[in-house]
Amino acid sequence: MNNNGVWHKSISSKGILAWFLGVILTTFYVLIYWFPEILGLAQNGNENSGFIALFNPLSNFLKGQAASQWFAYGTIYTFFIVAFGVKFMFKYKENKYQLIRTSVVIFCQLILAYLLPEILEGFSNPDHYFAKDIKNMWPLNHYFFDEWHLNNMIEHGGNLGMFYFVFGLFLFIVITPFTTYFLGKRWYCSWVCGCGGLAETAGDTFRQLSSKKVSVWKLERWMIHGVLVLVVIMTITTLYGYFMNSSTFLGLEIYTYFQQPYGFLIGATFSGVVGVGFYPVLGSRIWCRMGCPLAAYMGLFQRFKSRFRITTNGGQCISCGNCSTYCEMGIDVRSYAQKGQNIVRSSCVGCGVCSSVCPRGVLKLENAPETGRIKENPILIGKENITLNS
Repeated sequence: MNNNGVWHKSISSKGILAWFLGVILTTFYVLIYWFPEILGLAQNGNENSGFIALFNPLSNFLKGQAASQWFAYGTIYTFFIVAFGVKFMFKYKENKYQLIRTSVVIFCQLILAYLLPEILEGFSNPDHYFAKDIKNMWPLNHYFFDEWHLNNMIEHGGNLGMFYFVFGLFLFIVITPFTTYFLGKRWYCSWVCGCGGLAETAGDTFRQLSSKKVSVWKLERWMIHGVLVLVVIMTITTLYGYFMNSSTFLGLEIYTYFQQPYGFLIGATFSGVVGVGFYPVLGSRIWCRMGCPLAAYMGLFQRFKSRFRITTNGGQCISCGNCSTYCEMGIDVRSYAQKGQNIVRSSCVGCGVCSSVCPRGVLKLENAPETGRIKENPILIGKENITLNS
């Protein structure tokens, strides 16, 4: 059975349960993002009730104020990463790489992305929303250059705000390209990122649902780089408005025609509602594969200027297909292994699960000199004489 068959079989075997779970997750995200009052968020000076009220004690303890829908969401999100992260570590308890990687993922989410920002917000003036951004950088943090955000960091944030601003720029311009050159995009996507952390832990059950079709690979390339282009255009218009003290760009309202559509369609709908709600039917890395602009940015370095690759020993491959089945990024790893080709793909997040499930030790994650990364006769997209799903 080829890997597309595995994918279709997985979908059908889940059946109604998968779609039901997908509907539940999607509904929850829709309510959290756009209808939090249905979940009990306080309106018009009233106290929280229902679901949101359950998080008031913890919110008051950490930052001295009632819970918002984002605090409730962040708490649930962190709980799932920690709980399913422990489950993941038991599953791969014999693999040192997976144990260390998952421990770092849990630490980054629990401490850096959840507890520290919430505690900082409690000590800060309510206007200091930049405390929430310790976990993000542009272009993933698409509002980094918005006027309200820049003002909060530069004008109202004092030394700490200026630090976040400079550090955010340094992360994008220097640290990300430098680290991706030596380690590939895995340093962030599989070790630090909260989206990736949820996919690797709570989403582990659904990783085999990622389609390995060449047509999906082509769609993935167009979509993820398209989102990167969109965020660049949106950011250029935003900076133009900031420095020119204008609310329009070429006669168009910047907020109405650039910031708001991107925030709604990409920042909320795609990354949140679709990116997680569709785990049970499309796999756990749908946002990482198709929409994350930071993944696209790092992927360009990983593909063309990086030391990272997954080497293969084709002579040892028994074509069991485990590697392809469990690749959450939709890479048909077996096709590379059968041909003895190094895996150099911009989408690979270096999770190492393909290597972990290989019964013959065919695959190895390496950071080696660039020479020899791509061997002769590489697997290329769209070539009629190459069958990726043989």
